[in-house]
Amino acid sequence: MDFATFFGLTAAFGLMVLAIATGGDFIIFVDPQAMMVVTGGTFGAGMVQYPFKDVWSALSVGKNAFFYKETPPNQIIERLIRFANVARKEGLLSLENSINEVKDDAFFAKGLQMAADGQDPETMREMLDKEVEHIEERHERGADIFTSLGGYAPAMGMVGTLIGLVQMLRNLNDPSAIGPAMAMALLTTLYGTVLGNIVFHPMGGKLKNRSQSELLKKTLIIEGIHSILVGENPRIMEQKLHAFLSPKERKSNFR
Repeated sequence: MDFATFFGLTAAFGLMVLAIATGGDFIIFVDPQAMMVVTGGTFGAGMVQYPFKDVWSALSVGKNAFFYKETPPNQIIERLIRFANVARKEGLLSLENSINEVKDDAFFAKGLQMAADGQDPETMREMLDKEVEHIEERHERGADIFTSLGGYAPAMGMVGTLIGLVQMLRNLNDPSAIGPAMAMALLTTLYGTVLGNIVFHPMGGKLKNRSQSELLKKTLIIEGIHSILVGENPRIMEQKLHAFLSPKERKSNFR
């Protein structure tokens, strides 16, 4: 689990609940009608803008904001250097024995298999680059959907507020109906603001950051396997791959 996401949501909602609990009864902040307006309106608007399968896929991708196995770029470079040394000593076919080391990464395993099969370097790059393009498109679509939902939620909160105000004004002659209508009007604004600014917008930003990290690792894999196929010296290969990292992240495998 991503600690930052878990801690951030826990802190945000925890402090809100604490503030509510210390100021009175928590149950007065629970309004099913307001929840229905905000959540139903937000997801409904999302499905108007995007196909249903894209919205459903985005919700599935959303788990990456909570559960994500981070592989340091230096670890990828270290593996690539080791595979390059194996290929130089024993030939490209010997890389088949190394595929099990990266079986948890389908993209890495695919590239390594192509290298073991003696694929043309430029053909390999073209094929994997195309796959990366499709991955980037899927990631961007998922992040954009969450960002859009983050815009719709506060807007639906305002719609709920207007509904509550209309109900209140229509029942001015009934004092007992004014309170619930006003509460509903304010709670929809609260729910929409919370969903938009604490859940959807941050998750969209998190997914964009995840995508950038994932694309960097896949770029390292493509460049590394290309270097292996053209028989590049591992030291030169390492210097090339380090160009994708900041100076403080670079760690040489040669002493």
